[in-house]
Amino acid sequence: MTAVATEEIPLVDLKAQYATIRDDVRAAIDEVLESMQLTIGPNVKAFDHEFASYIGTKHSIGVGSGTDALQLAIRACGVSSGDEVITVSHTFFATVEAILYANARPILVEVDEKTMLIDPAAVAAAITPRTKAIIPVHLYGRTVDLKPLKQLAQDRNITIIEDAAQAHGALLDDGHRAGTGGRVNCFSFYCSKNLGAYGEAGSITTSDDRLAEELRALREHGQSTRYYHPVIGYNARLDEIQAAILRIKLRKLEEWNNRRRELGRMYDQRLRDVGVIVPEIPAEPRRHVFYTYTIRVTGGRRDDLRKYLGDRGIGTQIHYPVPIHLQQSAEFLGYRKGDLPVTEKVAAEVLSLPMFAELTNEQLERVSDAVRTFMKSH
Repeated sequence: MTAVATEEIPLVDLKAQYATIRDDVRAAIDEVLESMQLTIGPNVKAFDHEFASYIGTKHSIGVGSGTDALQLAIRACGVSSGDEVITVSHTFFATVEAILYANARPILVEVDEKTMLIDPAAVAAAITPRTKAIIPVHLYGRTVDLKPLKQLAQDRNITIIEDAAQAHGALLDDGHRAGTGGRVNCFSFYCSKNLGAYGEAGSITTSDDRLAEELRALREHGQSTRYYHPVIGYNARLDEIQAAILRIKLRKLEEWNNRRRELGRMYDQRLRDVGVIVPEIPAEPRRHVFYTYTIRVTGGRRDDLRKYLGDRGIGTQIHYPVPIHLQQSAEFLGYRKGDLPVTEKVAAEVLSLPMFAELTNEQLERVSDAVRTFMKSH
């Protein structure tokens, strides 16, 4: 019997990434601390400019987290009490949380089973006179097909707000980067993301000058000039240390994304015929950047596979085990089990395997071999 390998392969290895940029990061942090300009200083201004240039919008507004980005974007688009915002139940909780912060009602719709992304037909069926916005969520590094949603939005005078928290550098159906497709677009720089801070950070991208000005005020308690507050805002500032770190990482993002795409193709080649459903790699000009490599395991075997991999030192995660419409905190929305059967099916099957730019070919082979061995015997 073959001995079980003991070297652990984590889901994400931030230490391995840090080792490649350690000197630059430490120098940047020292420079910030020497200056003692700690918030909304030169690094925030520079990062806002550099990230907007990378994404392809006129403006980027750095904020304290991806949740801040969603909350401020929804506010700036005029969503308020009584409005409805259409999005998916198969997403991280912050997407819906931000809608609720605005006292609006989230209308949760189905995903397409093949892509696990928002289903445009379900969106069309959910639109009412109260629909104020649609939030398409780019999940796992793959982008939503925005073309039909944009047509719906244009026909009904509805705002599109992209949730691009998992799509840094991914390409849309028009060949432009995620973060250019909505009136406003939201990013998270949570530490595990393709572009991650060492803590919390986020950004809002837009090419609307008026909205950009409003968002900059909202992130600093609504002030347009120091201590003058024409509107009530938030404490949602991006700090200088995180901005300095993000500037360093932004310069590496394309290299890291290219490696993730290479790893995604390798996983695809090794797992496509073993009995799991592998993520579809979209045709050009779209570009998947593999924030996660998320397979689907049918037949009720997902949890057993996860335990099998864990016993062999292989990290995994379920993104996400309980759809938002079935979360205890969302009971008041009135959804019941069975309301979104495709979403519920996907949630019972998804499993994310190790994915990070520093993952070696040998580690990937060990992961895929373990998946193959399990599937052959189950």
